[in-house]
Amino acid sequence: MAIDEAILSAVRDDLALPTLRLYAWSPPCLSLGRRQPVSDVDWMALKAAGFDLVRRPTGGKAILHTDELTYSVIVPQADPRATGNVVESYRRLSLGLVQGLTQLGVTGIVADRRASHRLEKPVCFEVPSDYEITVKGRKLVGSAQMRSQGIVLQHGAIPLEGDIARICAYLTARPDPVAVRARATTIADVLKRSVPWGEAAQALAAGFAAALNITWKEGTLTEVEWERANRLRAERYAHPTWTKRC
Repeated sequence: MAIDEAILSAVRDDLALPTLRLYAWSPPCLSLGRRQPVSDVDWMALKAAGFDLVRRPTGGKAILHTDELTYSVIVPQADPRATGNVVESYRRLSLGLVQGLTQLGVTGIVADRRASHRLEKPVCFEVPSDYEITVKGRKLVGSAQMRSQGIVLQHGAIPLEGDIARICAYLTARPDPVAVRARATTIADVLKRSVPWGEAAQALAAGFAAALNITWKEGTLTEVEWERANRLRAERYAHPTWTKRC
């Protein structure tokens, strides 16, 4: 999370180009939405599993980051691909996700539908939000967006395989695993095959390039981005006043 925000600040200061970042988590980690209460977390269960906890800078509900591909897109709000209000830019940027999933072989994608109901659930993947990506009525991608000083950060999780309801064991509300499985899915479940992280990342990068008319220049974090990420980690994302607030 610190790296995502560090890239945002570098793009803001013209020290980095607009960026698509693709990554995974080790060890697995439970992330909370920016305003989600930490009381939702079963600390003993999380510690026993050896999992980390972090709070995202974006909204939404809890996600268990394991066996997934995580993406972030950081771009100036003035860029034609991100102009407009949050919903407009979200839908435009999500075209890259749709195209990437299509390249993997996913069919029946729906990404232009408003949520039919609002449920207060602690699990992100249990309830699709407006215009989130679903397949046969089940949520496949969980995304969120924030804006800071003229820069848009959109990031999200694409579960590749495993039990989508594993998260239930680490939340105090003990959500119903059957309900979560009925409302969310994984790439492996949809395609009936295992998809390696590298294959998914390649498809997603190609999908964003095609949908948003971008030619990518592969790179690594700059020294400035690393310095900012380390500072943000120490001062915010690894600090209990941020992570464990109510």
